[in-house]
Amino acid sequence: MRISELAEQSSVPVATIKYYLRIGLLHDGRLTAPRQAQYDDGHVGRLRLIRALLGPGGLSVAEAGKVLQQLDDPPESAHDLLGIAAHAAAVLPEARTSHPRADALLETWGWSVDPGDHDARSRLELALQGLNDADFEPPEGFLDMYAAVMREVATREVEGVPRSSPAEALRYVMLGTVLVEPLLLALRRLAHQDASGRIFAADRPAQPASEPGPDAERTPEPNAERTRSRRL
Repeated sequence: MRISELAEQSSVPVATIKYYLRIGLLHDGRLTAPRQAQYDDGHVGRLRLIRALLGPGGLSVAEAGKVLQQLDDPPESAHDLLGIAAHAAAVLPEARTSHPRADALLETWGWSVDPGDHDARSRLELALQGLNDADFEPPEGFLDMYAAVMREVATREVEGVPRSSPAEALRYVMLGTVLVEPLLLALRRLAHQDASGRIFAADRPAQPASEPGPDAERTPEPNAERTRSRRL
């Protein structure tokens, strides 16, 4: 297909496709003339992936480039896939080498984590610091509950990693890391709405009957003369 057809099938403007080609997010098409190339379904799929990373995934162009680079050149070993996915997806600018509260919690929970992964532990440390700075203390046992739930989620996810090839495993882990985290946040917020409706339903004040709007149909007033004549 020509680039105009590629734009139509992928819903990505031609100018944007040319930009992705120029910066290397999208691979070149097959040249059929000095200034003309043919594209295929692989380009359509790649464009949809790019848009997913930049849109719902919330990545910058540079971060999306790192993810795509890893997908194009997967490592030999599947052991480091999760670390590669987390670091390629987004690196925390404020990553620290000291995160005492996070380390203490992880030790309490008995979690075995990469000692060199300062990014994830810094995120936990900053989150804990934010709670402390706001003088917000989660109810007793909530952090333990969150940890137990997330460990179960992570276990199910890792058990589902394809083992047929490193490339398939990396794609599963990388996109699962980038695209599922916004999904989890959206589900949490919607679950809050559902729980609030169920738990606080009895506390809601009764809604008064709504007054008819100015445009509502009104029963016509009886004609005074007609009513008087009937009485006579």
